[in-house]
Amino acid sequence: MKPIDFRSDTVTKPTAGMRRAIADAEVGDDVYGEDPTVLRLEARVAERLGLEAALFVPSGTQANQVAIGVHCRQGDEVLTEAGSHILHYEGGAVPALWGVQPQPLPGERGLLTPEAVAAAVREDNIHYPRTRLLSLENTHNRGCGAVWPVERFRAVVDVARKAGLAVHLDGARLFNAEVAAGVPASTWAKLTDTTSVCFSKGLGAPVGSVLAGRAEHIREARRLRKRLGGAMRQAGILAAAALYALEHHVERLAEDHANARRLAAGLAEVPGVKVDAARVETNMVFAEFSLPALEMVELLRKHGVLTNPAGGPRSLRLVTHLDLSSADIDEAVSRIRRALA
Repeated sequence: MKPIDFRSDTVTKPTAGMRRAIADAEVGDDVYGEDPTVLRLEARVAERLGLEAALFVPSGTQANQVAIGVHCRQGDEVLTEAGSHILHYEGGAVPALWGVQPQPLPGERGLLTPEAVAAAVREDNIHYPRTRLLSLENTHNRGCGAVWPVERFRAVVDVARKAGLAVHLDGARLFNAEVAAGVPASTWAKLTDTTSVCFSKGLGAPVGSVLAGRAEHIREARRLRKRLGGAMRQAGILAAAALYALEHHVERLAEDHANARRLAAGLAEVPGVKVDAARVETNMVFAEFSLPALEMVELLRKHGVLTNPAGGPRSLRLVTHLDLSSADIDEAVSRIRRALA
């Protein structure tokens, strides 16, 4: 039985065209700034996001952490939504690496309000940390892949600017937001100081993220990347995959979104499953099952469906991606139905 893998959009294998791009990549030593493929990727991403410069890094986590290191100093504070990736999935790096205190703010499906941000900014008082940075996430992972409405995003950023804060956008799945909303990724990115995008999630590359921003921020980010061990040599082999993904895999994200809606609609008809199909905006489906989450994960594994818990006691997250077809979606729904029968 062929496994149908919904654990994440990170599980994809490089396509044949991407493998050819990797094999044919022109390379140099990126630490010396001499890898032409890396330089081309950085320039393309900066242009696409409407920002001045960009830096290729191994992972989305490193991109986010380098950005925090650029904007904050020890004893400072970063505001972020309570379910954000930098709080839950980056190994406690914010305080461990930078001595920076995160302040989690309550959101709705990962999205903040201007009022919540304004209320969280500290006054200038020796008892308090300095609030330095607002970190946002688009799409929001734990928010079921929610997309930030542009005007709401702009309003939240405006509040941060008035308070003198820098703004970072964790845009690991920003191109999913672009495709879902029909809005260029630069619409969000140009409102920020730094924005990260990831190529090893929905875009299907094996490795790599890019941090983009103002030129002076990216110069400092290059120093911090080196400090964290992220400087690579003939990295064009990896950058070639990211370039291929940027050129060939963005528009096709609409297929993943359609498959997620197809999956949600199918699961809604399965006894023992609760899913709100209206909340599926991009490539993530969060569903409640009649069995505890870990028990359900194991049961589905026996039926050839791979999933991960989603945080709730009976909740699972199912992510669609370029290695799953509409036929796979239908087969997965059938297997889940049989598993729960």
